[in-house]
Order: sequence, then C-alpha cells, then structure tokens
Amino acid sequence: MYSFDLKKVVPLGGLTCLFAKATLDESSLWHRRLGHINFKTMNKLVRGNLVRGLPSKLLENDHTCVACQKEKQHKASCKTKTVFFLATKDETSEILKNFITGIENQIDQKVKTIRCDNRTEFKNKIMNEFYEMKGIMREFSIARTPQQNGVAERKNRTLLETARTMLADSKLLTTFWAEGVILLAMFKIMC
Repeated sequence: MYSFDLKKVVPLGGLTCLFAKATLDESSLWHRRLGHINFKTMNKLVRGNLVRGLPSKLLENDHTCVACQKEKQHKASCKTKTVFFLATKDETSEILKNFITGIENQIDQKVKTIRCDNRTEFKNKIMNEFYEMKGIMREFSIARTPQQNGVAERKNRTLLETARTMLADSKLLTTFWAEGVILLAMFKIMC
C-alpha cells in the first residue's frame, strides 16, 4: 500500500477526482448520523460535497444495520410461542385460565375464540364456565384428527424433534427434554 501527499501533486491538465471507498465502520457511522438514510442518497451527498465533515469517499452498504432491518418490517418476523409443561391433565384448566387472563391484560384485547382438540381437559365444567364468563367462543376439532390443527401440531412436532436432537448431540439425559423445548421456543421467538 502506498500513501501520497496530494498537496504536492501538480496537475498537468484537467483535474480528475478519484473516490476511495470508506471503511464499513465509517459507512455505518455516517449512516446512523444521517438518520439511517439509504446509501445511494448518502453517496449523492458525498459526490456533491453537500455535508460538511462527510468524508470524500464512497460509502458502502453491508446491509448490517439491524435498526433499519427491524423497522422496515411491516409485520412481526415470527409468531409468539408459549410452552407449558403439565405433570397431569388436571392442571390444564388452571394454566389455560391464567394464560388467557394474562394475555388479555398484556395486550389489552379480549380473546374471542379458542381452538383446541376435543379432549376432556378442554371440555369440562370449569372451562365451560370460564369460557361463558369471558364470552369466548370455542372451536373443537374432531377427535383423533390432528390435521385440523395442523399449525399447532407441526410446531409441537418441530420443537420436540429439535429438542431430542439437541439432547442427543449434547449427551444430556432425557430428563432435560422440557428445558430443551423451552430453550428452542425462546430461540424461535427471537428468530
């Protein structure tokens, strides 16, 4: 690499202006300073020498500005997944009631419909009274047809298969399967 002192260069005719490329750190710094404007516009500012202090180098876009990527998304990058582990099916009513109440408080909207399989833990006196009190409509799938709730079934299958793979790879005991599933659910939320 050579360095030149351009002040001592005597031009022999027309002047030619050469632009060097700025480093990625410098590019991202100016991208942030100028309010996250796009790099095409920033390079127009460089060429026109329109911003005092802006280096006379072409600025490179390495597409790593997390803020730009995040804010340009128009809908959530992934759906939230919540996982509960129950020792017995009797715990379902209390956990589901607490979950629905918590969700309603967090997002300040009412749960209107709940879809679940046609099992007794979702169809019992306690749950019927709770749904009626809250005004929640219920949709039940036909017994032994997981295809009717394909999205949830697929998520469960993916989480369990991946948790088994993680446990096998890490050589942990299978008693840690619940922790593996929780970890994966958190990874999936973060995408």
